Amino acid sequence: MNVTLAVMADSANMSQEGKLNIMGIFDALYAETFPTIHPEMKLVVQLEADIGEAEQVHHIEIQMMDADGRKPFVVNGQVVIGEVRPGTVFKTNSILNIRGVQFERPGDFVFNILVDGHVKRQVPLKVLQLPKT
Repeated sequence: MNVTLAVMADSANMSQEGKLNIMGIFDALYAETFPTIHPEMKLVVQLEADIGEAEQVHHIEIQMMDADGRKPFVVNGQVVIGEVRPGTVFKTNSILNIRGVQFERPGDFVFNILVDGHVKRQVPLKVLQLPKT
């Protein structure tokens, strides 16, 4: 199973037709003072599997990690691969709604996306302090 897309965004949804809509992709947040709380952000992930993985179950783990290696939060789940026809791939989209994350100080963070215990993608996030005016 591969992670074909992973981004942080202000907003994301799935249309009735199955289209993935993403708005406001970013890799940095800014705050005047710390600690600060970011009200809401989305981690959008698209997973893809081929015919050899049909009917398998994969463990998914998403970790937010700071520069010191601490993990303020970890989310676990699983993906069950359905039928995959020859010449096609299985795709699934996940939109993780992240609310009220507190950042104690500016720094570098990363969202690790693991499939069956292996890091498949990392999404970096910088948290920066705005200059005082």
